[in-house]
Amino acid sequence: MEKTKHETALQTGVDSADRADTPTLGEASAVWWRIGILSFGGPAAQIALMHRMIVDEKRWLSERQFLNALSFCMMLPGPEAMQLATYAGWRLHGTLGGLIAGLAFVLPGALVVLLLAGAYALFGQAPLAASLFMGIKAAVLIIVLEALLRVSKKALDGRAHWLIAALSFIGIFFFQAPFPLIILAAGLYGVWHGARLGLEREVEMAGEPAGPFTYASQAQARVDRSFSHLATLRTVFIWLCIWLLPLTLLAWFASVTILGTIGLFFSKLATVTFGGAYAVLAYMAQDAVSHYGWLSATEMLDGLGLAETTPGPLILVTEFVGFLAAARSTGELSLWLGLAGAGVTLWATFAPCFLWVFAGAPYIEWISERPRLREALRAITAAVVGVILNLSVWFGLHVLFESVAKEKAGWLVIFLPEWTSFNPVLFVLALLAGYLLHVRKWSIMLCLGVTGGLGCLWGLL
Repeated sequence: MEKTKHETALQTGVDSADRADTPTLGEASAVWWRIGILSFGGPAAQIALMHRMIVDEKRWLSERQFLNALSFCMMLPGPEAMQLATYAGWRLHGTLGGLIAGLAFVLPGALVVLLLAGAYALFGQAPLAASLFMGIKAAVLIIVLEALLRVSKKALDGRAHWLIAALSFIGIFFFQAPFPLIILAAGLYGVWHGARLGLEREVEMAGEPAGPFTYASQAQARVDRSFSHLATLRTVFIWLCIWLLPLTLLAWFASVTILGTIGLFFSKLATVTFGGAYAVLAYMAQDAVSHYGWLSATEMLDGLGLAETTPGPLILVTEFVGFLAAARSTGELSLWLGLAGAGVTLWATFAPCFLWVFAGAPYIEWISERPRLREALRAITAAVVGVILNLSVWFGLHVLFESVAKEKAGWLVIFLPEWTSFNPVLFVLALLAGYLLHVRKWSIMLCLGVTGGLGCLWGLL
């Protein structure tokens, strides 16, 4: 029997009501690659870029769908921006669309990081490249601030949400509170608030004529057909095999043991580090530098700097670490072995991201239809605003100042920039980027080209 339009839409993750506005796979793919190439500046800027393109310009997702998905992705281990792109692709064109969107978000930056890691292994930091990326970082700083303003305007619609965002920022920035704890606290508040709203709704409906369906059951009837628990289990099994089977075979049969070690380390990293890229970095830096001795603390910071100034998720710094670890493992520099190490690292880091998204994506709208879960997501979204503010401040300090000290006083953590390390050239370029983007209304690509070119010119001079 021929499938109905509604059934087909549910299987591909596309609402039948929105299907008339759904782009072709080719049109969507072009946008995913454009986002992947332009996704400079870490999670805050990347989320802002996606919001501008797929919500404001293309209108492929509604504001509610975007924020629900963002809240969901922030609860997953791994890079939230890449997982958000994967979800958007899945919602438009199913699994194939999600694969294209996720890979397009990662591959441009992965190629750049690979080239930079090879150059770094051979020559150390390239001054001209550093000058180019200085100009790019200036524009990225403005994009990050724009992200904060855009998301906060949409997500904070009451005093409680403003308070959650403020407490989230204070907790993570000044007290280094674990991100899962912040999310859990916000979610529990949302569940409690949702229970109150649900009770109020029941009281309101008590005087209404009884019908075959209540409000809640109608919502459940609308969304319960959009997913299957058996299909979810099948998805989990398939992606576990895709993720772990190649790494297991590599660990058993590869003649170079470092590749198996890299695969195991980064697979573990992909499952235990909640809170986005910065949570990953804190865990990875400790083990890669102190435990394994794959690179020095200075080289770790250099890798972070390279990853921050290239397109794609900040977690691509793992590729830099995997490249150097494998390339140096035999005592002599081997670029081919470094290439293999980078490939294993990318697989172990990003394959589980597709698992989390494809298994959980069908449930996002179902969650949003439940008062308790919906309010939990809204509270988590408010907490995410505080996290983005944390990323924005952290990024701004490290962009404008070459040296930022981290002081501790008991549980309190304070970041103190060294004022003599202030970079006036980068500050001027940031002001120029703000003028070009917000006054002249230039495109992001053109603005990045101008500030990057001026950075190169300054470096040559």
